[in-house]
Amino acid sequence: MNTCEMCPRKCKVNRKEKLGFCKATDKIEIAKFYLHKWEEPSISGKYGSGTVFFNHCNLQCVYCQNYKISSKQKGMEVTPTTLAYIFLYLQNQKASNINLVTPTHYIDQIKEAILLARKKGLSIPIVYNTSGYENVESLKKLEGLIDVYLTDFKYYDDKYAKKYSNVENYVSICKDALKEMYRQVQKNKFEKDIMVKGIIVRHLILPNLTSDSKKILSYLYETYKDNIYISIMNQYTPLKNVEKYKELNRTIKKEEYLDVLNYALDIGVCNAYVQEEGTEKESFIPDFNLEETKKDIDQITDKI
Repeated sequence: MNTCEMCPRKCKVNRKEKLGFCKATDKIEIAKFYLHKWEEPSISGKYGSGTVFFNHCNLQCVYCQNYKISSKQKGMEVTPTTLAYIFLYLQNQKASNINLVTPTHYIDQIKEAILLARKKGLSIPIVYNTSGYENVESLKKLEGLIDVYLTDFKYYDDKYAKKYSNVENYVSICKDALKEMYRQVQKNKFEKDIMVKGIIVRHLILPNLTSDSKKILSYLYETYKDNIYISIMNQYTPLKNVEKYKELNRTIKKEEYLDVLNYALDIGVCNAYVQEEGTEKESFIPDFNLEETKKDIDQITDKI
């Protein structure tokens, strides 16, 4: 935390005294934790994925659906010990796994929490749910702790990454990070339809960028074949923050989505998740009510 190089931006700030690009301090901030039933089927399972939403992000995508917690509101500060007990609470609620959403800037603290929770009886898989913009050296700290990598691959052309996510060299960094993730967990393993080991690469199709989507699918299949799963998503929801980006200010057309799906079939992709119509709605975006989160945390800490 004294010279932060946790993500590829390597701001080198002392997070105890100053904020870097992601705006995270040395304290963990969370916005919500609950049983999330709208992830991929092998992640959500019957009762839901034990999802923890962390505040702040190292990308700042202009179309971010969770922009309230990635760049605006402050979250609830918790210690690694409290986070460990949150994991145990979710396990007791019959969560299929612990799902860490946007965890990159808290890797050290999360590692501490996982190790403590495992000593206390945590046994369900750990899912690392990330934008894909990861520092390989930071990922190596998690080896043996993460069971499933649920990672994005947003763009194949860096000009889009620069324009929409304010980041340089996204593509090469994303490729290197995915390679490290694959080295750690290898081929997919399932138990009772729940993924307990492996990788799911998510790709959210953006308006007018189907050609870029096809390049991503081609790269993923040529490199990893069916040793990973690909989640091809049509749930892009244009919020007010994209009004000045006219090309992004609409939902995905049915023809666009089918075009990308047919391409995936044509190149041989078998292990994939697809989405039905109707996902491009704000109702699918979680309600980040910090008062409720505080009450939930207070109930857990009272028992520690």
